Amino acid sequence: MRKEFIIDGRRFSTMRGFYDEVERVFTCGLHWRIGQNLNAFNDILRGGFGQHSYGEPIHIKWLFYEKSLRDLGSENVNAITEIILDTNNSGHDCTLELL
Repeated sequence: MRKEFIIDGRRFSTMRGFYDEVERVFTCGLHWRIGQNLNAFNDILRGGFGQHSYGEPIHIKWLFYEKSLRDLGSENVNAITEIILDTNNSGHDCTLELL
């Protein structure tokens, strides 16, 4: 069974806020902040930052996805979802549910 993580679109309305949400959801006990860019996001999905082990398969539920789409724009949201779903070249194994 995949470990589940929930990204809540109500918690952010900017890309900076998205990265803050990613840090809140996926990391634990770090004494430094994650990079606020899509490459760092891909690294976080690989695991090893406190919430799931490196390479562990995970499932992401994105709550209020439509709000995020309006707030962040389709270009940003498409880039994010492509990273999540790219299991061939990314080094991670993620599934995504848009709610």
